[in-house]
Amino acid sequence: MNQNETRTLWISVAAALFAVFLLYSYTQEKSAELTKKFGAKQRVVIASDDINEMSTIDETMLQVVERPVDFIEPTAISSPELAVGKVALAPIKKDEQLLESKIMEPGPITGLSLQVAPSKRAVTIPVDEMRGVGKLLKPGDRVDIVASLDIGKGINQKRKVKTIMQDVVILATGLKIVNELPRLYEKLGRDEYIKNIRGDTTFTNITVEASPIQAQNLIYILSTSPGALFLTLRHPSDHTKKRMASSTIESVLGKVTSPFLNRQIRKPAATLPKPKPPKKKRKSPWRDL
Repeated sequence: MNQNETRTLWISVAAALFAVFLLYSYTQEKSAELTKKFGAKQRVVIASDDINEMSTIDETMLQVVERPVDFIEPTAISSPELAVGKVALAPIKKDEQLLESKIMEPGPITGLSLQVAPSKRAVTIPVDEMRGVGKLLKPGDRVDIVASLDIGKGINQKRKVKTIMQDVVILATGLKIVNELPRLYEKLGRDEYIKNIRGDTTFTNITVEASPIQAQNLIYILSTSPGALFLTLRHPSDHTKKRMASSTIESVLGKVTSPFLNRQIRKPAATLPKPKPPKKKRKSPWRDL
């Protein structure tokens, strides 16, 4: 490469750098003008696509952009984490800012259906202090469901206790739902109150998640023996399921089962030799003399 070609190359590189510098200076100048005119920019979350009403929001539906402060809504959110998992109370169009007033935690207003897993069903069970672990239950807890039923009729009737469902998730206690804020808004006359319901025990029923056949079995028991269902509370990390035999009076007391006793009673006794008849005493010929 001769000197002319080298000089031409360096002139081209210098011209390109100068052009980049002019472009950068122009953009900075325009940015300063926009900032002066509309104010500083700020991060805001917008919808990357249309979000339907009552849809659960996930990360794929959101996008973070910078907008001039004067063009950001007062209740717009700036972090996607504040919206993920919540429900849209109204339709949100693409590129629309996400407002706190248009999203909320799943709760009674949004309904319980969003909490039920696909292919599962929600079933409500009546509880009290004895059957519901002293009402020391909260949404998200896991329980086993135990049924106490009378089997047979008349003198043959027998009570059996059987664990019919294990590791069952509680979706709601009364109106308190999983992921709902633990507070209740109340209005009495002109006064307004916010009541903390984290430790509320006034509920009289719980709603659990079950498969369709389990839901059918629970409804059968509730329709025939409403007070036959009891709950046992699990540790949150315990998901084991064990097959257990039914409990009866014999198993509780550790006695031999009745069928075994009946077989022993009906068993024929061993054949014993017949006793010999007593010998007759001979009359003395001298007795009548």
